[in-house]
Amino acid sequence: MPEPVHMGVAESAEAVRQGEISPVDLTLSLLERIDSIDRDLQAWATIDREEALGEARHREQEISRSGPTGYIPGVPVGLKDIFYTAGMKTAAGSRIYADFVPDYDATVVTRIRESGGTILGKAVTTEFASGDPSPTINPWNPAHTPGGSSSGSSVAVATRMCAAALGSQTGGSTCRPAAYNGIVGLKPTYGRISRYGVVPVSWSLDTVGILVRSVDDAALMLQVLAGYDPKDPGSVNSPVPDYREQVQQADRPPRIGLLRGFFQEHATGEVWAHTESVAQQLAQAGAVVEELALPDSFDTAHSCQRTVSSVECAAFHEQFFRDRADDYGARIRSSIEMGMLIPGVYYLQAQRLRRQFRLDMIAMMMGVDIVMTPATPAPPPEDLSTTGDASFQSPWTSAGLPTVVVPSGLSESGLPLAVQFGAPPLEEGRLLGAARWCERVLGVSLSPPAFP
Repeated sequence: MPEPVHMGVAESAEAVRQGEISPVDLTLSLLERIDSIDRDLQAWATIDREEALGEARHREQEISRSGPTGYIPGVPVGLKDIFYTAGMKTAAGSRIYADFVPDYDATVVTRIRESGGTILGKAVTTEFASGDPSPTINPWNPAHTPGGSSSGSSVAVATRMCAAALGSQTGGSTCRPAAYNGIVGLKPTYGRISRYGVVPVSWSLDTVGILVRSVDDAALMLQVLAGYDPKDPGSVNSPVPDYREQVQQADRPPRIGLLRGFFQEHATGEVWAHTESVAQQLAQAGAVVEELALPDSFDTAHSCQRTVSSVECAAFHEQFFRDRADDYGARIRSSIEMGMLIPGVYYLQAQRLRRQFRLDMIAMMMGVDIVMTPATPAPPPEDLSTTGDASFQSPWTSAGLPTVVVPSGLSESGLPLAVQFGAPPLEEGRLLGAARWCERVLGVSLSPPAFP
């Protein structure tokens, strides 16, 4: 058995089932890892050792009485610090919520525990999951941004402080930091995972994201979290398939649509050359790769996403902002102020255009299993005043379509590169199955050299 900190979600769960490691020992190994390296990385906002170990002991007692149950028995999961946990501070990286302690759990927290998992702690988020950078350090190079807003969750997974962590995405806040840190990031279909008990940015865009180190683990965590929740008005009332089985059965080479246009034009030469090289490697392994043209409505996707996000963000923060505007960071303050100035007719037009764009993107994908783009326009920038460029993610978020980012190599400067795959709504099984096939062909597993 490998060292516990190097095990993924499925491997950790199986080790617990087989009695090779106890939930307490697994949790202790991760806490020791956090103690040894997080001072240099600042990935965690709140770690309550006694609470985490108390949950692990409870799981251990359950297993001793009736055996392991659930998808992830004894597996500790990290949470972006916007997910409500009863009795544990949820500060959302902000002064406004600095002392906020919820009295109930987010639905995803309940589902993790119902599946046998435990909560390890709260990972650092940018302020209110927006654009002001967090203090978290990129483990590949401290001069470069780790991305955001799920910066702490991504760095914690990349450096083996946990096997899985939850993030969120309103623009590119799950998949971009996943790419920047060399891990797998999944943004499912809008509404596939409940957002009840999650501090919002934008109600019609926010999507719970999954950060792990393999596509198989992404499928397993989606199995834990997916499902209808009447407490979330945006929740999709659709049956949850067996994602693990769908992924395992998807062992044929996929038909891939390569998207050029905007993505080629806005990628650096290095990133686009790398993406074409990945496409050729997949084609040589048996995949059918064909170029697809983006719909005309793609031209409005970014502006619609910004308009909707700004207005809905302003709506949520209106009361706080009226009383405590000076306690907000520069970027989120600018977004709130912009949202307050946008006329209602522009907001409604943006929502109308979003619906048409979603239909056009679904039509574009007919005839292929998945589509592929670079994950980001460039490697993580050498600029700690930014969380990076979300333009390769925000159209997918605006359309509410599922995407997954898979590590695919290193840049000339030694920073992670990744590709992004997309699929029609509620086709996560198809998406993850094809992505797993591609992951295995590429054979890329990244780990920051300073934090092996």
